[in-house]
Amino acid sequence: MNVSLLKRPSAFLPILMSVIVIGIIVGHIAMSGTAREADEGTAAHLFQLLMAGQVPIIGFFAVTWLPREPRAALLVLGLQLAAAMAAIAPVWWLQW
Repeated sequence: MNVSLLKRPSAFLPILMSVIVIGIIVGHIAMSGTAREADEGTAAHLFQLLMAGQVPIIGFFAVTWLPREPRAALLVLGLQLAAAMAAIAPVWWLQW
């Protein structure tokens, strides 16, 4: 895999955003537990903003790099998808 492609902001930012979301989820669980809350708090809004903010960045990456380096771009897109699924999994599992 072309590691230099991962150094591009459009490649690593969505992964970084997913890691930040995982940190927010872990912090929220540490502070408040896993019980459902009556109102959405800051953690929920940050989750929504960070996850939705990934979509245009991933789209830009796909449009820019898939035609140039399809194999490496598909690997990076797979990493981005895996990171997003890792961030969404606890929310889905806890049914928040």
